[in-house]
Amino acid sequence: MKDFSGELADLAKRVSDAETYLRIADARARFVELEQEASRADLWDHPDEARKVTTELARVRDDVDLFDRLSGRLSDAETLFQLGREESDDSVEGEVAQAIAGLQRELADLELRALFTGEYDERDAICSVNSGAGGTDAQDWTDMLLRMYLRWAERRGFGVEVDDVTEGDEAGISSATFTVKGRHAYGMLQAERGVHRLVRISPFDSQSRRHTAFSAFDVIPAIEEDDDDTVEIDVGDLRIDTYRSSGAGGQHVNVTDSAVRITHLPTGIVVACQAERSQHQNRDRAMRILAARLADRQREERAKNLAEISGDKQSVEWGSQIRSYVLAPYRLVKDLRTDHETGNVDAVLEGDIDGFIEAYLQWRRATS
Repeated sequence: MKDFSGELADLAKRVSDAETYLRIADARARFVELEQEASRADLWDHPDEARKVTTELARVRDDVDLFDRLSGRLSDAETLFQLGREESDDSVEGEVAQAIAGLQRELADLELRALFTGEYDERDAICSVNSGAGGTDAQDWTDMLLRMYLRWAERRGFGVEVDDVTEGDEAGISSATFTVKGRHAYGMLQAERGVHRLVRISPFDSQSRRHTAFSAFDVIPAIEEDDDDTVEIDVGDLRIDTYRSSGAGGQHVNVTDSAVRITHLPTGIVVACQAERSQHQNRDRAMRILAARLADRQREERAKNLAEISGDKQSVEWGSQIRSYVLAPYRLVKDLRTDHETGNVDAVLEGDIDGFIEAYLQWRRATS
């Protein structure tokens, strides 16, 4: 029977490390406190507090249950290996190997959590894609990027709400706003912020020449009810326009003017939503997005002021090119910050971007 001692010892260390970065001892104690709070008869007399308690309870429970499940599976694999070796039973070798491979995959995914250090990393993510230089190719590329991120969210089991899409002049889209809902959605999607460049033979060029197109991805954390940095919005500072919602190809999805566009006059920030069927619902969603954008702007201004006071001259601009997607004359996707790359362009465009996200998080920790 194959000797799995080394693999099992490595897994035992990784599970022990997980106990540390998940703060399992603290989580167990906090779980007891939250269960007591959640069982209070008057909890839902204060809905905001109740939602905060139940959300934290679910997160703590997830961490504890996950750790206990991994610990139990590791113990089962160790026991099976020991029994097989003692009994010289080679028939269990495949089962042990399968258990080890499964634990390795789950721990690799879990270990991403150790790389999340930001205050807002666990939040939902409000995302946008915007076409840049490249004309029709750039708008088509923006549509491809939107599809890539929606596929990635689906692979991750995250929920997605597409809030607004502006169709391109001839093809594709000029912009889109969407919300990815799931734990650590913002923490992961920070890795994608910046300009994405596509190089390919343009399907819109009658002479089949190679074109370069650019599209930008941005992301901000969704706000929560108890945020300290929630911005008070003066209704007098808003211009609210309504218009008719439309889908792909200009097909109307609603015959009333239910779509809402809100302009925050002091900052010039514009948000829109046409996902819901009622004007009221679209307005509420647009206001939530506006509040998140204003809160993010406020945080950026604080960070900029602190950098100026401390003499930190590092650029905090949004818009630097981060990744190239080359479809011709060769096929390669390469991140220009981390040098992580793959020749499997089709898989990346289908949402397989976890390797790029993990490489960025590792790079960020190493350079911070």
